[in-house]
Amino acid sequence: MPIFVVHEHRATSLHWDLRLEHDGTGPSWALPKGVPLDPRTNHLAVRVDDHELSHFTYTDANKSIWDSGTFDVEEWEDGKVKVVLHGKRVEGRYVLFRTGGKNWMIHRMDPATQADFAPVPALIKPMLAVTGPMPEGNQWSYEMKWDGVRAVVYVEGGRARVMTRNDREVLAQYPELRALAESMGSTQAVLDGEIVSFDAEGRPSFGRLQQRMHVTKAAALDRLKVDVPIHYLIFDLLHLDGRSLLDAPLSERRALLDGLKLAGDHWSTPGDFTDVSGDDILAASLSQGLEGVVAKRLYSKYLAGRRSDLWTKVKNFRTQEVVIAGWKPGAGRREGTIGSLLLGIHDDDGNLVYAGHVGTGFTDQVLDELSTMLGRLERKTSPYAAEIPRADSKDAHWVTPSVVAEVRFGEWTGDGRLRHPSYRGLRTDKTASEVRREP
Repeated sequence: MPIFVVHEHRATSLHWDLRLEHDGTGPSWALPKGVPLDPRTNHLAVRVDDHELSHFTYTDANKSIWDSGTFDVEEWEDGKVKVVLHGKRVEGRYVLFRTGGKNWMIHRMDPATQADFAPVPALIKPMLAVTGPMPEGNQWSYEMKWDGVRAVVYVEGGRARVMTRNDREVLAQYPELRALAESMGSTQAVLDGEIVSFDAEGRPSFGRLQQRMHVTKAAALDRLKVDVPIHYLIFDLLHLDGRSLLDAPLSERRALLDGLKLAGDHWSTPGDFTDVSGDDILAASLSQGLEGVVAKRLYSKYLAGRRSDLWTKVKNFRTQEVVIAGWKPGAGRREGTIGSLLLGIHDDDGNLVYAGHVGTGFTDQVLDELSTMLGRLERKTSPYAAEIPRADSKDAHWVTPSVVAEVRFGEWTGDGRLRHPSYRGLRTDKTASEVRREP
């Protein structure tokens, strides 16, 4: 029987080369996303130069044998090749057909070898935690709470999609994560984690990450990748090689995630803790200057898009997401620019209510960026559902309430205002409509 080989080729971009023995030579196709394992998904196959049969066993630092075996020919004609592959990883009927020039497609004709095979989903909304007291007991796992941007990364065919909580694709802002997907080869996976930027002391700094959140131009990114590198901290696995893990318990998902051994210059899998008390982990997080701890039930399923007390976050300091409703002019050194931001949150009926104002925590660069951004959103009337105190509304510039920020604060006052808030940065991963008061 003739033989075939699939090389995994880490050249300029990761791809796979399918080579079939035919009439003493090796017709070959480059598969950017690999061999499809599911008949519902066709993959591009680019016809490349034929190779000598001696090349079938060739490997080097950038080329390895992903699969090999024998095959049966069912049809072989110009523009269409139908074969049955008998390999270690690939077993089944495939057809390659030309779509134009060198471009072909490869389609699996048999059902997926895995009866309940599920392709990588287009979107999984992240599961969210509630704020509460520290849960204790042997049914809980404890993780550090990371101060960054939540991101779900979809990996397929060595390519990545990076989605935030509000369904924005942000791979352009964080191109370092392309290497994560390439490092995983043919593994199909959906990862959940937090994108952070570490400060000089090795702590996640939300302020530093702000410098990366809005930049997509290549020249600026080349500089920022050196000056402000990012790191993806992976804490959950939602899909793996054709299997959805949403209904699997956290303990199983974490074991599978640890088994992937994901570690690189810009990504890692931080540990979770099950054999110590939550209060001890919280004390350790405080001593390291971290935001807090997330406690998770070991048996919990992944409740996509839902906030559940199966995940409970315990913070070392209080933060609150807020909607920017307007701004007041500054005085003295800040004359001619923003003096303070007028803040709002939504009540249970979806009305925007006043939450106070913040005038600290800004750098000159942040003020310039906010002035430009809010200038484009200016409106004539207040966006609040009710009037706010005259002292706070006097000389205010109102804006369309679509921009979300985060503040650190001391406590809530009796009339629903933030006491001693300090600006931390914008939350481009959040939508204004979801901003509610946290306990």
